[in-house]
Amino acid sequence: MPGACWSTGTPIITCVSSVSSAIRIRPVTPDDAAGIVAVMNPIIAARCYTVFDAPFTVDAERAFIAGFSARGIFHVAVDERDGRVVGLQNLEPVVNYTRAMDHVASIGTYVDLNRRREGIAGRLFAASLARARERGFEKLFTMVRADNAAALQTYVRQGFVIVGMAKRHTKIDGAYVDEVLIERFL
Repeated sequence: MPGACWSTGTPIITCVSSVSSAIRIRPVTPDDAAGIVAVMNPIIAARCYTVFDAPFTVDAERAFIAGFSARGIFHVAVDERDGRVVGLQNLEPVVNYTRAMDHVASIGTYVDLNRRREGIAGRLFAASLARARERGFEKLFTMVRADNAAALQTYVRQGFVIVGMAKRHTKIDGAYVDEVLIERFL
């Protein structure tokens, strides 16, 4: 249910979702900033899906895209019927202070609250994982809010495994949230 919190050389891919909307996965451009903000801000406002705690702005997102790691991968899912961004995924080196972890990327995946359960995340993973190997990444790592069972299930379906729990790791609106640590070897 949209908006509800659950307690417990780049290839271009075009697919048809379960609701017959053509979804195209492609690399991000600065022109996608407004679409990304339109996806992210309702997710942030729900206060139960992400650790982001402040709304994004179009200018800040455009700057983020322009400064994104040269080695990183940033894809958007676009509904070809209306040109709207309906999802996004980015991977970037997990740290930049040592080369000892150059083989590890952090990953973030977000889908419009009204477009969940249409396979959009799976399409983003297919495109991003192929590029990750090409960029020399061997492992993906991220943290998922422990109270976001749907996101954790999505990552597990993509081959991620739970490697730990960071207790009281995030504090949103004064409330602590545990973070599940997950990884996937490529």
